[in-house]
Amino acid sequence: MTNTSNEPLSETFRRFFGSEKVGGVVLIACTALSLTLANSPAGDAYRAFWHAQAGGMSLEHWINDGLMAVFFLFIGLELERELYNGELSNPRKALLPIVAALGGVLAPALIHFGLNAGTATQDGVGIPMATDIAFALGVLALLGNRVPWSLKVFLAALAVMDDLAAIIVIAVFYTAKLSPAWLLGAFAVFAALVVMNRLRITTLAPYLLGGALLWFLMLKSGVHSTIAGVMLAFAIPYSARRDDETSPSHRLEHFLHKPVAFIVLPLFALANTAIVIDAGWQASLATPNSLGIILGLVVGKPLGIVALSAIAVAVGICRLPEDIGWSHVAGVGLIAGIGFTMSIFIANLAFPVQAELVNASKMAILVGSLISAVLGYAWLKATGARPGAATNS
Repeated sequence: MTNTSNEPLSETFRRFFGSEKVGGVVLIACTALSLTLANSPAGDAYRAFWHAQAGGMSLEHWINDGLMAVFFLFIGLELERELYNGELSNPRKALLPIVAALGGVLAPALIHFGLNAGTATQDGVGIPMATDIAFALGVLALLGNRVPWSLKVFLAALAVMDDLAAIIVIAVFYTAKLSPAWLLGAFAVFAALVVMNRLRITTLAPYLLGGALLWFLMLKSGVHSTIAGVMLAFAIPYSARRDDETSPSHRLEHFLHKPVAFIVLPLFALANTAIVIDAGWQASLATPNSLGIILGLVVGKPLGIVALSAIAVAVGICRLPEDIGWSHVAGVGLIAGIGFTMSIFIANLAFPVQAELVNASKMAILVGSLISAVLGYAWLKATGARPGAATNS
């Protein structure tokens, strides 16, 4: 994972990091706008707009189940790239972010579960497990040259693995009533797409048409339809040559950069952060569910990432890159506590018919994410450029 003058970062990653940096700024602006409108005299009309029906679903539903499938397709393509020729393609390099991501998933979940086990809010255990790639890389980008490039690659790889864990959690634990017939149809379409891949069909159109059908079948099956985006990503052919811009996967990922950053995620933020901040908002943050979310993000994320990474390094399973020290890992752990997009998404799934609980969960997510962003930025600003900080001890 070390970046030296003899091992330049891939151009794909540089473009990816740049897009996520700008996307984080756009997300912040949309969130601020949505919160302002939701708590203004136009708040009722604003919230009603997102609940307006179109084609049998509300606009919010279309965004969360439809447009977010495009986001998950993008995440899947990023993961595919990392597995083929990115940081996850080398088992020795991949192991540290994988271990770190595992710690960053388990510790927040355990904290939330410990506070909510056996209660009606136990289903919120998945909420603090997620990391928002756009916001996390956006905060890290604000530090510029204060942190090494390899730390940015480490955070990106960790966040991608974190998203993979979130996808698995959504598929396994937040599946509605299952319809085997529709699910079988979805897997049949996926199998056909994989066959097309094996036959080396490189035209994108049939994959996208098949992906649309896959999404519809998943929607009907009861498994959350956004999973279709990830499945489609791994069915699209990818070239093992580094930064091969002719491969269908690379072309689609490159095309989706701007739509995801400037359309999909901003619309998600506008539709899902219309949080009403009433007179009792402080009390809502003191509930076991909200405390589990905030502590999971602010404490659980850095604790899990640092602890499991330290254990893995101590037993010799993996090692830190040469220019990254434990202060950097701790800073990344804090920044990884920015849950936002994925955490809000899971909150909607965890409490589908409890609007007040979803609202309180979103408030806790915003508070926890904000604290994590400020602490992570301040920590790395203070320690990232310190002489000797980038050591392995």
